[in-house]
Amino acid sequence: MTFAVYLPALLSVLLVAVSKAAARHTSPAAVTRGLTLAAVGAATAYAACLSFLALTLLDDLPPLAAFDHLPGLPKPVPGPVALVAAALLGWGAWRLFRDVRTRRDTHRELRSAGSPGAAGLVVADWEAPHAVAVPGNPGHILITTGLLRTLDGRERQVVLAHEHAHLRHRHHRLTALAAAAAAVNPLLVPLRDAVAHHAERWADEEAARQVGDRGLVARCVAKAALATRPQLALGGASVIGRVSALRRPAPHGRWTRLAGPAAIVVAIAAVTATAAFEFVAVATAWLHLA
Repeated sequence: MTFAVYLPALLSVLLVAVSKAAARHTSPAAVTRGLTLAAVGAATAYAACLSFLALTLLDDLPPLAAFDHLPGLPKPVPGPVALVAAALLGWGAWRLFRDVRTRRDTHRELRSAGSPGAAGLVVADWEAPHAVAVPGNPGHILITTGLLRTLDGRERQVVLAHEHAHLRHRHHRLTALAAAAAAVNPLLVPLRDAVAHHAERWADEEAARQVGDRGLVARCVAKAALATRPQLALGGASVIGRVSALRRPAPHGRWTRLAGPAAIVVAIAAVTATAAFEFVAVATAWLHLA
């Protein structure tokens, strides 16, 4: 097998770098959807190429091992490389299982906080200031009394509009897909974080359109974040980025700005197809001898 089988991992690093630049002036909705698709495609290719490498371990088992030194056979992948690929594949599967289980348990816990009323709202008598969109059929919004006491009437409208946007656009599915991709391929963790950030930005923009005041939404985001995490004053780059974006005009960039990441995903698909053809050729040669 040629170098093509290793390229999806290298191109994943390039995808992260190009995606960061492409997302700067594009609408959050386009970025969230586009980066999710890119992450899933890159992770699928990465897992496929690891599988091709790991499956070459089979040529060390009888009866195939007896033909290792016959002329005319494709050069086998070094054993240590195949073992590393198998280990990475297993590690990714474990990370994926753990992420899915954690999300499932979190959603169950949130749904157990109470049954929503006609407005699709659950008010939990908790001191911790939180508001979260709880997915389900139908989904609902969970907000705590701790947060309600922190916000005034218009700020509460902003929070509800923000969380309704998460439910309406099913952001939990997009963020879950990006997280699954990063679990399989840890090189995509920055893309996972970018999808989560831009999903919040998307909901911020929806709230700003609904209430008609970007400054109010910016103040509400900062106020809610500081109430939830007082240590934000020492960090919190994501929230700071959201507030800064709301201080500027709404972005109107379209999908065309994501042409760079799309081109890299196409390249990843092409090299993965090449690796698949090479793997089939190697497997066919060995099976004819077995």
